Amino acid sequence: MRMCDVSYHFRVGKMKNSVFRTLGVFVWLAGMISPVPGHAHAIDPQLDCKSSAHGFITSLLDDQSIDPTPMRIEANSVNAFRPVHGGDLTAFGFHVYAVFGYAQGDPMFKQGSGDPIAAPTYGVVVTGAAESVEALARQSGSDAGIREVVPFLLTAVFCNGH
Repeated sequence: MRMCDVSYHFRVGKMKNSVFRTLGVFVWLAGMISPVPGHAHAIDPQLDCKSSAHGFITSLLDDQSIDPTPMRIEANSVNAFRPVHGGDLTAFGFHVYAVFGYAQGDPMFKQGSGDPIAAPTYGVVVTGAAESVEALARQSGSDAGIREVVPFLLTAVFCNGH
């Protein structure tokens, strides 16, 4: 085999590896943003926006679905909680990345460093594109707010004012 043949085969081999690596990333991403099968713990009914922030978080704490210590407290006092390890929590078929809530004057929630938000709020951040999440939320009858957090990857589903 001549040197140029070896060089050609090496480049083709590297290209094939690169293509397979890229395909692997796309398959992984598709798996992350696809709805989850029915064996997960679904919290869809709690995102009907008829609950309170306190009631929403308390029910998840009672079920031991979320870590009782907030993983983050925003400046506006919104508390973010992490689902328990291995807890397969879902909303509208999508994996829940984080759960959040806040109600002013409620001792359950820790205060942030800035001015707290006036209206109570609660919800989740899921792994999924906003359009897909919104379609399934509306299909289930929820009028929760939907906001893109990271394009095509993370979406917030939230309820305000109760």
